[in-house]
Amino acid sequence: MLYQASTLRTATHKGPASLAIKGSAPMPKDIRYKESEAMEYKHRFRSGIFLPPHHPIEENTTLAIQRDLELIDFLDAIGYDEAWVGEHHSGGYEIIGSPEIFIAAAAERTRRIMLGTGVVSLPYHHPFLVADRMLQLDHQTKGRVLFGVGPGLLASDSKMLGLSTDKARERMEEAVEVILKLFAGETVTRKSDWFTLQDGKLQLQPYTRPWPHIAVASARTPSGAVLAGRLGLGILCVAASSGAGYDVLDVNWGIAQKHAAENGHEMSRENFRIVAPFHIAEDRDKARANVRWGFDKWQDYALAVNPNGGFFGMGGLDDAVKNGRAVVGTPDDAVEFLERYWNKTGGFGCMLQMAHNWAPFEETKKSYELYLRYVVPKFEARNRARQQSFDWLKDNSAEFSGARDAASKKAIQKYEDKMPGKK
Repeated sequence: MLYQASTLRTATHKGPASLAIKGSAPMPKDIRYKESEAMEYKHRFRSGIFLPPHHPIEENTTLAIQRDLELIDFLDAIGYDEAWVGEHHSGGYEIIGSPEIFIAAAAERTRRIMLGTGVVSLPYHHPFLVADRMLQLDHQTKGRVLFGVGPGLLASDSKMLGLSTDKARERMEEAVEVILKLFAGETVTRKSDWFTLQDGKLQLQPYTRPWPHIAVASARTPSGAVLAGRLGLGILCVAASSGAGYDVLDVNWGIAQKHAAENGHEMSRENFRIVAPFHIAEDRDKARANVRWGFDKWQDYALAVNPNGGFFGMGGLDDAVKNGRAVVGTPDDAVEFLERYWNKTGGFGCMLQMAHNWAPFEETKKSYELYLRYVVPKFEARNRARQQSFDWLKDNSAEFSGARDAASKKAIQKYEDKMPGKK
């Protein structure tokens, strides 16, 4: 049996046929032919990516951005549900300054994948202009845009803009409140210490009713969970695989539920998204070899952002894999990883793979396809009915084969009985 990385049929898809993966890889001998410890799903489990993006300094910037577009085109072709695109303005690695511009281009190349801002750093922008841009995108994408919001990740961005990082979360909350009123068609007048809005009213109504889905970035602090619960928004756990982020996944979800109940809302696990790093190959040795291509450069950037251990802590990738906070291995390793996060949180709606650029592009695409082809069906037990049908056929093969042979003999005899001269 093979982990088949098939040649995709792209004749009816807008993307280039060159996106198809060719070739196949042997299935590991120790693969477990079993489903996940089946959870009960009230909704379809979704798959997506979180694209910061991460590009080494020596790469051609133009080609790097084009490759990001090509990646989303590829993911759309094979059936991924969501792609979230980051906003950053310094550091040299995360080179998309406007997720809205990128999404507008990606929407023209794709057909069905949902495209999210991951995230708009609201303290950097006047909330009226953010609302106006998002509704324009809502129309241009015909309802395929998702609106992720946050306070801004990089302190270096805030430094250049003359913003105090200790006020960022407070300003994010203020901006979201204004944007929701504008989305609802209200006329808003508000004066704060960082923006003024006088009789503000959007000239567009949302394409998506009542408005595009909004998700709040949540890392370690409870502020994102509090805001999401108070206003009835989704949660985007952007640091779920860091030690501190993983530890509070269930805690912050509980905080969101508490504040939602207090404000007349109900949190839906369908809108609970987890971001974590994956790289999947036919066996663990190959997966490890693949990520050696780009991991050290990525880690160098992560340590520049956070000198206290980067993204994974002082133990690095080895500890992250050992402790179940990252996948560098086989599809079965990924199934176990999803089970662990599901049990930690009590359930979530979408796993977003961090687009970390650890492996060569062709191996990266193969990893995404292996995930969709072999991980998700096991985790969500999507092939249970097929397995039951196969088992039923196999258990009764002698009876069915005998009936088929008897029917064939009867048909032959009937024909022969009608032949001329037959008495």
